[in-house]
Amino acid sequence: MDTVDTPKTTEHNGSAHLSSPPVKEATKTEERFVRPEKTTEFRTAVNIRNTSVSMPSNLDEMENLRIERQKGTSSKFVRSESDASSSVTFSNSGSTPNGSPLGSETEEEVNDEQLAKVPLQVPPRRKGRVALPMMNQKLGNDSMELPGAQSANSTITSVNSISSLLKEKLQLSFPQALRSSKKRQNADYRLRVFVGILFLCVVFLVGFAHIYYTQNVLQRAYFDKFRFNKNERVMHVYSSTGAEVIAGRLGEGIPPDTGVFQCLPYHQKPDSVCLEWLQQTRLYLAHTDHGDMQCYHVTWQSLSPYYNPKDCFDWSSKRGHWYGAGQVQNMPYPLERGRLESSPFITGNIAKHPFGNVLKRYFLNSKGATILVDPETPLYVSINANRSNDFCLQAKHDDFAYVNRLTTYPQLNYTICATDNMKSLHSSMAEKSLWDGLRMNELHVVHSLLSEPVWQIAPTDEAAIYNYTEDVIALGFLRQGHVLLSEEWQPSVGDFMLDEERFPSMEETINIIHRRGFRIVFTIQPFISTESENFEYSVTNKLLISERDSDRRIPALTRYKQSNSVGVLDITKNSTLYWLESKLASLNVKYHVDSFYLDLGTAQDMPHYYECQEPLTNPDHYKTLFTRGILHLVSVIGVSGAISRPRAPVFVSLPPFSSSWKAIKTVIPTVLTYGMIGYPFIMPGAVGGDVALPMSDNNPDNDYEVSLPDKELYIRWLQLSTFLPVIRFTHLPSKYSDESVLEIAKRLTTLRQTTVTPLLKKYAKNTLNTGLPIIRPLWMLDPADPACHVVVDEFSVGEELIVAPVLYSGSRQREVYLPAGVWRDGIDGSLRKGSRWIHNYRVAEDKVAYFVKMPDNTRF
Repeated sequence: MDTVDTPKTTEHNGSAHLSSPPVKEATKTEERFVRPEKTTEFRTAVNIRNTSVSMPSNLDEMENLRIERQKGTSSKFVRSESDASSSVTFSNSGSTPNGSPLGSETEEEVNDEQLAKVPLQVPPRRKGRVALPMMNQKLGNDSMELPGAQSANSTITSVNSISSLLKEKLQLSFPQALRSSKKRQNADYRLRVFVGILFLCVVFLVGFAHIYYTQNVLQRAYFDKFRFNKNERVMHVYSSTGAEVIAGRLGEGIPPDTGVFQCLPYHQKPDSVCLEWLQQTRLYLAHTDHGDMQCYHVTWQSLSPYYNPKDCFDWSSKRGHWYGAGQVQNMPYPLERGRLESSPFITGNIAKHPFGNVLKRYFLNSKGATILVDPETPLYVSINANRSNDFCLQAKHDDFAYVNRLTTYPQLNYTICATDNMKSLHSSMAEKSLWDGLRMNELHVVHSLLSEPVWQIAPTDEAAIYNYTEDVIALGFLRQGHVLLSEEWQPSVGDFMLDEERFPSMEETINIIHRRGFRIVFTIQPFISTESENFEYSVTNKLLISERDSDRRIPALTRYKQSNSVGVLDITKNSTLYWLESKLASLNVKYHVDSFYLDLGTAQDMPHYYECQEPLTNPDHYKTLFTRGILHLVSVIGVSGAISRPRAPVFVSLPPFSSSWKAIKTVIPTVLTYGMIGYPFIMPGAVGGDVALPMSDNNPDNDYEVSLPDKELYIRWLQLSTFLPVIRFTHLPSKYSDESVLEIAKRLTTLRQTTVTPLLKKYAKNTLNTGLPIIRPLWMLDPADPACHVVVDEFSVGEELIVAPVLYSGSRQREVYLPAGVWRDGIDGSLRKGSRWIHNYRVAEDKVAYFVKMPDNTRF
């Protein structure tokens, strides 16, 4: 066993040098060990210095493990027991890592060998901190040098010094590791958020691409401005500028699992796209080009008795405003402001049924689109039903309105036309050349109705007619005009002869009327009362509409006004026309009747189980046939209802209005709607309200109101009627005890004769050429002005005069809107700039607000 010699220590320039012989000479030099008490002091100093940083509890164990590993590495280099090796060990404690005494020779030899082979590692300098003394060792012949040591007490050259350096490094790096860990966590979190956002973006882009493809790309497969998705059945129609004018859902009610396919070759039509939903329905789409106007034709053919084709269009405010149809219950204007459950599109009494006396299957949108439904479609219409914003068209057979089935299953057929301007579109759709076939004497009748009043009389006897015309002449300022006798001139409805008991000398009375300058007009109707002398003859000769699915000799009966049981002439039979012509000819020869007025009733007045010799498309079809048949026999100046325009000089009447402030508010929208749907020549009701309106629908005695209308209501109604094409009187202004009524009537008569009548005649001529109405809504003056689309209580005569009557009881002011241009105030003569509202415009009771169009460069 080797012996341990006392090490030699030398000092040079303040540094301690430990020398040992080279390994190859197998000499050992023992280093001077630091005493335990000094080691304790050093540990205390280190501990005090490190109290600012929390250290891991197992740091000493980690240090011991490191030293053991170094020992294991050094032992590999021990050659043999005879081949001795020298090592230098450093310690600041009284024991070695394995618990052996400090004086162990084996421990020293192993440590000497370990330190000879493993160089000391010094932590790098950190900026801003005082560097620890560097321990440089020289592995030379005999010594290892530790420069910078000031004394033996302060110079620490042991393995525990390395441990202290390691502890300090960990103390410095551990908070940084925590911070680095937090940074890595934040970086991971941000990465995950970024990946999530990227994933959502991808999902959104994929969804958007799918929607765009299904709603746009697939829609382009048909027509350029008509896009239709056959899977979703969503349709969009665009103008030439790309603006959407119509959006709709087609084929409502088709089961969602029903597949859609191209039609078989023998079902297809030329220039049409044909799609079929198996065992449900077949759709045809076609397109026609009319220059600036594009039209798209839609036809649904039902293939099942359980499917009724139905298309719904979005009527929300963003889709523009809609006009047309005719008189609708509560008369909404524009149409999207109303509400109507699905109902057959036929005429009726507006007080009891959804539609009034005049209809047309024509709908116009303010964005520049029209919907025109084929007359043979068994049409049902709904507006904003079930709290929706939808306008729906449906084809459906029933047991009354569309009982005569033209096809096995219902077909829905309509056309959509679109352009950039609603006025030009409407002008394109209007019927042209109304003058075609017009004779000169018929043109004189048109002018006479525009310039002369119609005196509507309910004749009770000859004295009533005679005295009425005498009172008109006594007024002195009103022209004679037409004396219109209601159907009471007959003993019973359908007699077509005067009641000789009440009118014993009617021939002479009519001659007197003619000499006074009046024209006589008789009201006739297609109804034959069961109390009439002609009823038995008409039944025997089968002149009446028969009961469906019954003996043709059994007439179908219905009600008409005061008559509770009447039959209806079958106008589809030639024998009926010949018989009616003979009756009317006798009246003309005996009484010199100037013309007739046709009171046709409504579709709801037809017998429920009606059946004509020739099938009717619907009950309203009867009006068209009857009017055409009569026009070939006698002169006619007016009809009570229509679904197609009668040729001039026939004027279409507004429905009867009750004498109320509520009724007067519906006059303007009704007039505007009738003119727009193709009835330019209209005949409003009587000033102040119509005669013979029931006082109460629940009155079993069917009493009728005959008293004078309220004075203020009469004046305001007279002011309104002054500007309409025909002014019709039942109550004369002289019947009021207040002289102011007569004075107002005189001034209004003068205004009509000097200002209004020339304009009416001028635009009547324009109407015969263009089909545009005489009385026009404001949007026809400026279709690009949104305010003009919704004004419901103003109208214009042609394009040169705007009327804004007062329609509220007790009101002496109102709001007035003027379209673009310069307008002269009809009350005070001032000039007014257009495209703006005039608020709180003062209108006295004896005044009516109207404005005359001036040249745009007009200035004072």
